[in-house]
Amino acid sequence: MIAKMTSRWEMPRRLRAIVRARESSLIALAAVVGASAGLVVTVMGTSVDLLHRLFFHVGPSERLSGLLRLDPIVAVSVPFAGGLAFGVARELIARWRPEREIDPIEANALHGGRMSLIGSIIVAAQTVWSSGVGASVGLEAGYTQLASGIASRIGNAFRLRRNDLRTLVGCGAAAGIAGAFGAPLAGAFYGFELIIGGYSPPSLAPVGVAALIGYLVAHQLAPAEVGVVAPEGMIVATHDLVIAATIGLLCAAAGIVLMRGVALCESLFARLKVRPVLRTTAGGLGVGLLAIVSPQVMSSGHGALRLSGVLDLSLWTVAFFFVLKIIASIVSLGCGFRGGLFFSSLLIGALGGHLLAVALAMIWPSASFDPNAYAVIGMSALAASVIGGPLTMIFIALETTGDLWLTTAVLIAVIVSSQLTREAFGYSFATWRFHLRGETIRSAADVGWMRELTVGKMMRHDVRTVPAAIAIGSFREAFPLGSTTYVVAVDDEERYAGMVRVADAHAAEASPSKSVKELLHNGDDMLLPGMTIKEAVLAFDRAEAEVLAVVGSYRDRRVLGLLTEAYALRRYAAELERQRQELVGEE
Repeated sequence: MIAKMTSRWEMPRRLRAIVRARESSLIALAAVVGASAGLVVTVMGTSVDLLHRLFFHVGPSERLSGLLRLDPIVAVSVPFAGGLAFGVARELIARWRPEREIDPIEANALHGGRMSLIGSIIVAAQTVWSSGVGASVGLEAGYTQLASGIASRIGNAFRLRRNDLRTLVGCGAAAGIAGAFGAPLAGAFYGFELIIGGYSPPSLAPVGVAALIGYLVAHQLAPAEVGVVAPEGMIVATHDLVIAATIGLLCAAAGIVLMRGVALCESLFARLKVRPVLRTTAGGLGVGLLAIVSPQVMSSGHGALRLSGVLDLSLWTVAFFFVLKIIASIVSLGCGFRGGLFFSSLLIGALGGHLLAVALAMIWPSASFDPNAYAVIGMSALAASVIGGPLTMIFIALETTGDLWLTTAVLIAVIVSSQLTREAFGYSFATWRFHLRGETIRSAADVGWMRELTVGKMMRHDVRTVPAAIAIGSFREAFPLGSTTYVVAVDDEERYAGMVRVADAHAAEASPSKSVKELLHNGDDMLLPGMTIKEAVLAFDRAEAEVLAVVGSYRDRRVLGLLTEAYALRRYAAELERQRQELVGEE
């Protein structure tokens, strides 16, 4: 479907050639993508605000999650009805588009940056509706999905090379995050860390330009602010750095609990065999009941993350809100609402850091613990655990507070949180969901070429076979020394029986009663045409073989071809070298 739609939107051949021939052309496309992403952020954010005004009667200068009180009937009925409508719409869409939509990380990891624009629009609309009816989800996933989808469509229209298309998709996501948070540096590193899968000199200019323009467009149309209050004149002492490391440890544990909680909620509904339409309805009801107690749990939490407001409440009130927000986020995403955990993790981390600062002040009253400072440290560390972009979170803290000394403490907390999450859990929230679906990718690093380079594409088709019952003498006559190295033996039903080394047959004692069946090896070791090159290399290693037969399936064992380990390794090394050259811009 993607290929058919792309062909309709292709640019003229001469224009495509100009764009493909110059690196500056990719920067120009990145600028267009950045402007588009800024518009996406503005339109989506404005749409959610309009839904909040329509459904919850939120004032023009207010945010839903910033309200201290909300009519209980409205708090319950809107998410409940919104969840029901979401579930019905999703079932209808599933009949029209049964395939699963691809997000930017998966697109860059497996599909060379190819995304569906229609699918991205659907995901963005679902995210807007989810947040608009009060579900505790962030819009950031929708921003990056649609911005990257637009970038992919533009790149496909110019038939960009695989690596350039992946870079342009990263530009879309970077510009979306830059516009959403008012932080171009954080947006750029979001693109590098999470969407492209690494930094390279050729990608610096396109991603940087896209992030900057995305920020400028969004800032001009609808200025964004995270709501973080920077502490005034903070001097980071030794005990602050030690506590920052402790916050990193606690945030890693909290992040793992949060991610596993979403998966547990999903699996619970799956075991109970609840229809998808009823899952989001139940999720909306759950969030609505929590909102009766605390309206701040609703939507992404932009309004609640006004640290000078919510965090000035009593310790027990903040602690209660902290727990409710975690539950609301787990329920919303686990029940099937669209959205992400980016901003929710920022809010939860800020609340946790604030709680720790207040608790320490009670235990150690002679020391100075700034709750706002620890809130910034906590939000960065928890988001680094959940989202998986340590440098992104460090730059968000720096750009939103402007405090370099505070960023030093943030750096320590983020490093500890990220490292512990990697070692104890091994996934970010996005890659954890891939894992639950059976995917093996851990980042957006391009591994799709490995899946495209299969055994079926590398194998030799001119394979020579002999009956396994053939006498050794007859085998010698058919295959003299030097004619070939290996021959495939098959049984009476033409099924793979094993490999025969020609040298072994000539060295063996020949007699009328002996057949090559006694010389067979690797009878249980076979390759399948659909195996990737990585799987093939591992199969050679397990079998300790230099050559293996390729069969149609393990059941029928029909011989299709032959593949040598030496050739597979040469192709693997050549592809790795090509990827390295593209990464550093040597091609």
